Amino acid sequence: MIPAGIISADGHICEPPNCYVDFIEPKYREDAPRIVEQEDGTEAFVIPGMKKPIALGFIDGAGFGVRERFDRAKKIRFSDIRKAAYDGPARVPFMDQDGLAAEIIYASVGMGLCMHKDPLYKNACMQAYNQWLQSMCADAPTRIFGLAQTAVLSVDSAIADFRKAKEMNMVGMMMPGDPIHEDYDHPDYDALWECATDLDLPVCFHILTGRAGSLHVKPRGHAMNSFLGIIRAVQDIVGLMVLGGVFERHPNLKLVVAESDAGWIPHYMHRMDHAAKIHAEDGIIKGLSQLPSEYVKNNVWATFQDDRTAFESLHMIDYKHLLWASDFPHTDSTWPESLALIADQTAKLNDDQLQAILRDNTATLFNLPAGNESWRMTP
Repeated sequence: MIPAGIISADGHICEPPNCYVDFIEPKYREDAPRIVEQEDGTEAFVIPGMKKPIALGFIDGAGFGVRERFDRAKKIRFSDIRKAAYDGPARVPFMDQDGLAAEIIYASVGMGLCMHKDPLYKNACMQAYNQWLQSMCADAPTRIFGLAQTAVLSVDSAIADFRKAKEMNMVGMMMPGDPIHEDYDHPDYDALWECATDLDLPVCFHILTGRAGSLHVKPRGHAMNSFLGIIRAVQDIVGLMVLGGVFERHPNLKLVVAESDAGWIPHYMHRMDHAAKIHAEDGIIKGLSQLPSEYVKNNVWATFQDDRTAFESLHMIDYKHLLWASDFPHTDSTWPESLALIADQTAKLNDDQLQAILRDNTATLFNLPAGNESWRMTP
């Protein structure tokens, strides 16, 4: 039986026109990301330093049929964006309609900002976003929970960002896929991972926040081939952190890979172990004390929305590390049919597995108030 009041581990917002302009430090205000009318009459987010505007139709596409969504995108303006995409109280009825007790909130425009080439500008935008998101979450404090963003200007600045995020009641940190200094497995980052562990803030890597998984990279063959490759960037993060010994040095660090599906994880663990055994008789790589798959089992969580293979792979993956999500209001969202889709895909799961994947795993990982009475709803 589907538990009452499920939790989405990956929801999004559509940043409103004032998100950056009102909150960014004054020296960047004139160049802050903003809504601009395009030549075709639509409106889009324009960000100095980024070649393409961010189309609003992609951000707010949940619940529309394919033709309706494309037709809407051809003429969309911010006034067409549903208020639930950027307003806490307005979002709650949409959550109720889909049987959601709570949501973890990721950025949308902020996904593109993760790849901005000007680190100081990126940092200013992310600091502004965090302030705006804090106010949005405060308007529905028992239902929506935000992830802060950090530009990781340096290890010390990132540590300050994590501490500030905790003070702002954020429940995790949305990380850029590509750091400015070295890479995330470098020992210089050990102080940051220690901080994240001490604060009990998961580090969250979403698709489309690193250059390797960008939709702007020209694909081979059919254009859809780029969509099929967007999970590659987060797979790289998992391999980087595991094989680089990050989890060996920080066994309590929590890593979330978001919207990358989860059915691939058992095979990815197998491939890492297979490669390790080629280079060492017992499969233990220098600097590690376990097979690579053990670190994935212990330290990695994955969100997914429409991935039947994830539910059918529970004999090969720890179900307590799977996090269901709706992805509202993005185009790929299961809203408003999430409950029907879940019922179809989880027929073979037992009650403990359902309770964990659809609710408890996310509540535990992000330290949500799982006993909140406002969550006692009947889908």
